[in-house]
Amino acid sequence: MKNIILIGMPGAGKSTMGVILAKALGRTFIDTDLAIQEKTGRLLQEIIDTEGAEAFKKIEEETVLSLRFRNAVIATGGSVVFSEKAMEYLRKDGIVIYLTISFEVMEKRLRNITTRGIVLVAGESLRDMYNERVPLYGKYADITIDCPAEDFETVVGQVVDAIGRARPPGTR
Repeated sequence: MKNIILIGMPGAGKSTMGVILAKALGRTFIDTDLAIQEKTGRLLQEIIDTEGAEAFKKIEEETVLSLRFRNAVIATGGSVVFSEKAMEYLRKDGIVIYLTISFEVMEKRLRNITTRGIVLVAGESLRDMYNERVPLYGKYADITIDCPAEDFETVVGQVVDAIGRARPPGTR
């Protein structure tokens, strides 16, 4: 059974939706940001602040490549799409779902950008980050779901419906 991989901007609701989706489908839930913290023993922001964005992306890639799950819902960090190797690994055994939000919604939801563990290169604005990542998310997405509202239950229903349409009959 294929994994369900959630990608999207910081603040799109990947972790929150992932938990609800995993419960609705009876699957294991994995959050790659938490896996990074567990592997390193440090907070995401601490890694970014002390080692820099590029080192963080390398740790993120290594963590994703170490995952060994089937039939799981996997919420990824927003920067995972910078690693083609990690994305191809996830796609090999998974359906990639891009949870989209507008820049304005992202900006509104991100109240703690200095402590949240968001990968921003020195001098890069949130708008720059948004514009750089949107095409990457689109490149890897098998399914795209718009998530502008706080109603995660409705969005989970849309994801379940989209997965049902995307997979061949008789598979789960």
